[in-house]
Amino acid sequence: MDRTRSGLVNGLIGVVIFSASLPATRVAVMQFDPVFLTAARAAIAGLLALGMLLVFREKRPALSDITPLLVVSLGVVVGFPLLTALALQYVTSAHSIVFIGLLPLATAIFGVLRGGERPKPAFWVFSMLGSGLVAGFALTQGLAAAPVGDALMLAAIVVCGLGYAEGAKLSRTLGGWQVISWALVLSLPATIALCLWTKPPTFAGIGAPAWIGLGYISVFSMLVGFIFWYRGLAQGGIAAVGQLQLLQPFFGLALAGLLLREPVTPTMLAATLGVILCVFGARKFAR
Repeated sequence: MDRTRSGLVNGLIGVVIFSASLPATRVAVMQFDPVFLTAARAAIAGLLALGMLLVFREKRPALSDITPLLVVSLGVVVGFPLLTALALQYVTSAHSIVFIGLLPLATAIFGVLRGGERPKPAFWVFSMLGSGLVAGFALTQGLAAAPVGDALMLAAIVVCGLGYAEGAKLSRTLGGWQVISWALVLSLPATIALCLWTKPPTFAGIGAPAWIGLGYISVFSMLVGFIFWYRGLAQGGIAAVGQLQLLQPFFGLALAGLLLREPVTPTMLAATLGVILCVFGARKFAR
């Protein structure tokens, strides 16, 4: 399998894993405080990452890698999880999932700014079209109904796109799983302290679904998914593989409907199918 195809396969595996993140977060945030949830998922993943780095005796990152790793930490370890957890107090996971359609555009923009990539002009046409469909969906749902939730989701997309692009750039030299592992370890002192500070007085009333949600976003969303995702971005290119995120709403909406029994409207499906079509056009002109 050539490097580009391998990148697409790894990227797709990462997207499938990420697709359950918002439904799982929605379940967990119903019983856990958003700040505690963000700290707990990062602390659990950070401890696992530390164990992996010690077992495989990975060398420490160079001094020049520390700043990019901190950007990754702020973007995907803290920023995106916290902002989405806060947003899901105002909107359903089905509503928030469609905003993920904006991630490819954000990732591509930061891929140009930080990764040195130069997609063809037609790429931006398809990418903007996909993003426009997402924005149009949000407008049809009525932004006035939950302006705080929508604003938080948009902020989450921006910081996540930066974290994706910065991590992908670093993965070319440091390795995919090493990037997310070191980013988690660097933030571990802060996330453990925050976790202890914000933990609830008692866990007696926390149900099994909330624990399962926390477990999923800690192990899979925060660590395993990134191992495949950063490797895919490094192999196939940030702009090209990043467009696979347009498929994430499709998987996420299916999970929200099946697991949470949240309503999946024809408008949601139409918007999702529209952005899926855009991914094929964008990918063709990504290089």
